[in-house]
Amino acid sequence: MGSNSSAGGGPGGDKPHILYRDAGVDIDAGEALVDAIKPLTRATRRRGADAELGGFGALFDLRAAGFRDPLIVATTDGVGTKLKIAIETGLHDDVGVDLVAMCVNDLVVQGAEPLFFLDYYATGKLSVAQGRAVIAGIARGCSEAGCALIGGETAEMPGMYAEGDYDLAGFSVGAVERGAVVDGRGVAAGDVVLGLSSSGVHSNGFSLVRRIAAHSGLGWDAPAPFAPGRSLAAALMVPTRIYVRSALALCRAGAVRAMAHITGGGLVENVPRVIPGDATVEIDAASWTLPPVFAWLMRTGNVPAAEMSRVFNCGIGMVAIVPRAQAAEARRILEAEGEVVHEIGHVRQRAPGEDGCIVRGADRAWPGA
Repeated sequence: MGSNSSAGGGPGGDKPHILYRDAGVDIDAGEALVDAIKPLTRATRRRGADAELGGFGALFDLRAAGFRDPLIVATTDGVGTKLKIAIETGLHDDVGVDLVAMCVNDLVVQGAEPLFFLDYYATGKLSVAQGRAVIAGIARGCSEAGCALIGGETAEMPGMYAEGDYDLAGFSVGAVERGAVVDGRGVAAGDVVLGLSSSGVHSNGFSLVRRIAAHSGLGWDAPAPFAPGRSLAAALMVPTRIYVRSALALCRAGAVRAMAHITGGGLVENVPRVIPGDATVEIDAASWTLPPVFAWLMRTGNVPAAEMSRVFNCGIGMVAIVPRAQAAEARRILEAEGEVVHEIGHVRQRAPGEDGCIVRGADRAWPGA
């Protein structure tokens, strides 16, 4: 292959050639990664997405996917500083699932079925093994969400990122029939609030997580105090739960008025985004058990309960607001799809100056408070 000591008869005469590889970008490694991930993307094919990876753009056929009068819904997100733990420990296998989850969970709360996904993977020096591990996780997340991984971009950017560092962004597009949008406008006093259990910290608040971990004095390979048999890093890196299949089942049964994906901002900031301005959701923190990972974070960092509820999901990764008359059926549908469901509160009229979501009793109910 090219060397910076070879002579040539080009514009530089006998001067050494300077190649792209000398500047830190390996085109061959990029091509090897594309070849390595083609089987992964092929495995995510679904109706409407049949093209091979490699073109300049990707096509999707909404009619072939079964839609008649659809609205398109689009989301984008990343994984945040959770990636720092992956980079420092070499645990790259699940962050791709996080990337997909953060996007498709935002789609489904509006009743939209995720159709396809694109990723952006940027790194200082491309490692085919690392890249394949990351994108394998993306493909696994897409398969779980029922959407096709139809394209993406890999960027090797020396000088922008240190060797070994990388960043991820994801982009998902879904569709919902015009008359089936879940927009929260029907939410009314007396409605029941169901909380779907999270798988852990998901992909939010990791700047605080990392600060608390450093304060604890534990290394990433130390046994996790809250998860027997796992290292601290592995216990914190559990990927974000994907709620697509269960949420779509609830939507198709006509048993939901609003849903909220509990991401950065926790319950208190995400729930008000999907309810009318004259409504308040009142949540009882004693209605579910705070998972051990959050109890450890709270206790080790001496984090106030109010801060916990506005930074972390605290064990509730998705909220569904349903009519009281349909609450039992909604719960049955969700549990049949594998969700752990808690009735965590209710909707009432909002008083003047009151917040849209109030978490009651966390100071008493949560260990470490």
